[in-house]
Amino acid sequence: MEDIVQFLPYILMIGVFYFLMIRPQQKRAKAEKEFESQLKVGDKIITKSGIHGKISELGEKTIVIETMSGKLKMERSAISMEMSAKMNEVAVVKK
Repeated sequence: MEDIVQFLPYILMIGVFYFLMIRPQQKRAKAEKEFESQLKVGDKIITKSGIHGKISELGEKTIVIETMSGKLKMERSAISMEMSAKMNEVAVVKK
């Protein structure tokens, strides 16, 4: 019984660490993957580096976006989920 009581603080620390650090990161990764899978041609997006554009082609792991200066091919993971969602919310409110 003493052994369990001795390790209880460590077990609690691991539990807190899981719920405060690991679980939210897993939920965020799942949401980003779902966002990437729901992209379609014509969606307006912002990349993580701040480039604004519209999706003109979709590949399995890459996309081609059309910008003011031409077309760019990049990875799907380069799209910022938060910034693209904010931009599309603003566009819906303005209409």
